[in-house]
Amino acid sequence: MHLAQLNVAHMRAPVDSPELAEFVALLEPVNALADGTPGFVWRLKESESDPTATVVHDYGDHLLINFSVWESREALWNFVYRSPHLDALRRRREWFLRVAEPYMVMWWTPEGEIPSLAEGMRRLERLRAGGPGPEAFTFQDFYDASEAAHLPAAAEARK
Repeated sequence: MHLAQLNVAHMRAPVDSPELAEFVALLEPVNALADGTPGFVWRLKESESDPTATVVHDYGDHLLINFSVWESREALWNFVYRSPHLDALRRRREWFLRVAEPYMVMWWTPEGEIPSLAEGMRRLERLRAGGPGPEAFTFQDFYDASEAAHLPAAAEARK
């Protein structure tokens, strides 16, 4: 099993505004760092040619989406908290609004399968509505892959 993660952030201003210029300048190096981190599997990209392009979606103009798959919790943890990514994470309040509801969710997905953005958003809504469980959890309330093994097959869960 691989670990999928989705996180969303409500931008303080449009992505092309001066207020977010420093954040946008960090996209290329941070994304390159993620891509080269041991245990990285995949991330959703808007463009193969523009490393600063943010994902276009139907969930709101000021909602920034980060969606990726990792080999393990440790691989994702090391990228988030033990790499230069942490410097950007510490500055998130400069660029994004504080939210009172969960903004990040994780779940296990079969190795070799890439979940859809719609599934990720459903998992986030599941976490918000019912709290953490084997099908939608966080670093703080983590469920290992064996706890998710009793869940229906990923294809069935997406229906």
